[in-house]
Amino acid sequence: MAYKSRNVYMISGGLTKFRKYNYDEDFRLNVKNAVDYALRDIKMDIGDIDGSVSAYFSDHFLGQLIAGAMTNDYIGMSGKPSKRIEGGGATGGLAFQTAYEEIASGNMETCLVYGFENMSHVNTWRGNDLIALGSDSNFDYPLGGFYTAYYALMATRHMHEFGTTERQMALVSVKNHNNALHNPFAQAPMKINVDDVLNSPVVSTPLKMLDICLMSDGAAAAILASEDAAKSFSDKPVLIKSIGASSDTMRLADRTFGDVPLLPNETKNDYKNLKYPGVHSFKAGRLAAKMAYERAGIKNPEKEVDFAELYDAYTSAEIQAYEDMGFCRYGDGGKFIEEGRPNIDGDIPVNMEGGLQASGHAIGATGIMQAVYAFWQLQGNISRHFGNNNLQVKNHNTGIIHSHAGTGAYETVTVMEAV
Repeated sequence: MAYKSRNVYMISGGLTKFRKYNYDEDFRLNVKNAVDYALRDIKMDIGDIDGSVSAYFSDHFLGQLIAGAMTNDYIGMSGKPSKRIEGGGATGGLAFQTAYEEIASGNMETCLVYGFENMSHVNTWRGNDLIALGSDSNFDYPLGGFYTAYYALMATRHMHEFGTTERQMALVSVKNHNNALHNPFAQAPMKINVDDVLNSPVVSTPLKMLDICLMSDGAAAAILASEDAAKSFSDKPVLIKSIGASSDTMRLADRTFGDVPLLPNETKNDYKNLKYPGVHSFKAGRLAAKMAYERAGIKNPEKEVDFAELYDAYTSAEIQAYEDMGFCRYGDGGKFIEEGRPNIDGDIPVNMEGGLQASGHAIGATGIMQAVYAFWQLQGNISRHFGNNNLQVKNHNTGIIHSHAGTGAYETVTVMEAV
């Protein structure tokens, strides 16, 4: 596939604190707070932005259609080009890549991408019911299809296929919640240990309450720019080196077996007896990573990626993502976390700010939240935004952000690089 574009930079980002029961602020004000944060950070005016991309997952939570037009007007962008992106849990990541394409194509010089979700207008049971509509509503949903059950099935298969343990999944939760203690934007900072996770209530075996992210209210915003515009507005832009994306069938049962899409640091012998992807792995995640790495010239992600913001709505999904991203071989994800390799002081720190597990999962905002965290890491500016330097990774030249929808129906990977 041909891939040519001009350079695209991220020049600023902003967040609101993710939380629940945020009744005092409607979705428009949440978005404005995130956008204002991004504008203040580089002394930019909303009039300097050529157009916008809005991201939100569900019209059902808000009971409002075309909410993107309402937010666009509220932040002062009425009259400028704007569009709404929706793609399940990957909504924010897809919107971020859409904004990238607006700049890369020459359609815009500056583009604002923002995401939001207000999920606490309904109770948890109704929220899970609405999220379940992101499955096949003709087949899976009428049979009681809920996402925690899907991920429990996949986690069970990963355990059977590779020997992954509940303790290893618990280590993901411990890492992410403890990291979030130093993140003022996080929804669920907690000092917990493995026993706390293992003893938390079972939701769907083997997943327990502390293996699962929370529903959130919140917003995130990023400003992207061409090289010339980046020079005009920022003294510390971050290069969006490449983007990758892929897709898969909505239903797990429709996925066929095939060969593992190999990364340059892998061989067929690594997986000669593996039935792939089965329900233990996300082929779309691997294909998105492969595309992004090829475009960025990354030959060995284990050595060339300094940190990552990965999808971790479930602890098992973070372990699966280690493998899909090529940070370790398929089957070694449990060992990867057990050895401490994704810890803040490990080989490839993952979800340093808490991930979805602890930062929260305001679905439309999540992929953009990841981009903002990666942006601050690559700038070396974590202390300025968090008020402490505990989560600043030592090596911060190249990072990736990864978003994921459904059971891997849409996946995106974006490579970002300090300049």
